[in-house]
Amino acid sequence: MSKPVAGDQAPEVALSDERGTLHRLAGQRGRWTIVYFYPEDDTPGCTTEACQFRDLDQSIRDEGADVWGISPDGADSHRRFRVKFELPFTLLSDEDHAVAEAYGAWTLKNKDGREYMGIQRSSFLVDPDGLIAYAWPTVKADGHAADVYAQLATGKAERAARLSAG
Repeated sequence: MSKPVAGDQAPEVALSDERGTLHRLAGQRGRWTIVYFYPEDDTPGCTTEACQFRDLDQSIRDEGADVWGISPDGADSHRRFRVKFELPFTLLSDEDHAVAEAYGAWTLKNKDGREYMGIQRSSFLVDPDGLIAYAWPTVKADGHAADVYAQLATGKAERAARLSAG
């Protein structure tokens, strides 16, 4: 499946966190949401990315946005990951990878000559109307959170200009 691009309606997310609480993207209307897909809890790259989002979480919240990290890991894995690294944002379990497929993040990967399906690290900035404001189809973990935060400020300014222009 192709990845959504800026201007597309964001595919719905309806996934549970480690406490069993269901989170729906439709329930985020009126707020910005950073949806980021990562392969696996507590691995080097995923930990780097998560900790950088953690370090920017309050600034992101101050901008009126929430961070949702999505991986195929289950609730117990997410619980351990959150506690170990003091992650303040939402981690969602996509064990059947249906949401990852809808976002084009479930892809054929190749490592050491072995092909398999897995998560392509990617992120999407969803605006308060549920539209993709910006998409990062492939990302490197280190520094990505800062890029997303910078784009959030830009996206907010562009949306404000569009709304004031009528």
